[in-house]
Amino acid sequence: MNMKDKNNRRPGRKVSIDDVTGPKTAPVWTIASTIGLLMIAAGTLIPILSARETAYGNMPDTFKYIFAAGAAVLIIARIFSSYKGKIVRLKRLYRIELWSAIFFCAAAFFLFYEKDTTRNWLAFTLAGAAIQIYTSFMIPRTMRKALNGEVE
Repeated sequence: MNMKDKNNRRPGRKVSIDDVTGPKTAPVWTIASTIGLLMIAAGTLIPILSARETAYGNMPDTFKYIFAAGAAVLIIARIFSSYKGKIVRLKRLYRIELWSAIFFCAAAFFLFYEKDTTRNWLAFTLAGAAIQIYTSFMIPRTMRKALNGEVE
């Protein structure tokens, strides 16, 4: 970065929207990440909402496959929809979003690995959900601040 670029990035200077957002990703990856998150939510809610069947051991294993498929779709969508803009903080936030997909994949692994306990997969699911919630608030906020010139 030369001195001219440093001088142009003073706080308070508005940057262009192309610098903040970067090249647009294909809409298929946005749709795929939405479908993946919905499948993860369905795979998590099925055993919770059918607690009676789970308590008696009659619960079918279809929710495991729904959850695992959602985690796989989500991680593929997150890998192919990476941030290509110039704001470093947004790059980090999008990388954190990828980590939430990795946590969901770890949860899917524990769904099949430990058939008797539900603690580990729920813990990884909650960790991934917490990261997803954090980034869903921070990415638009950081973009808004970058457009106002408050973030370099």
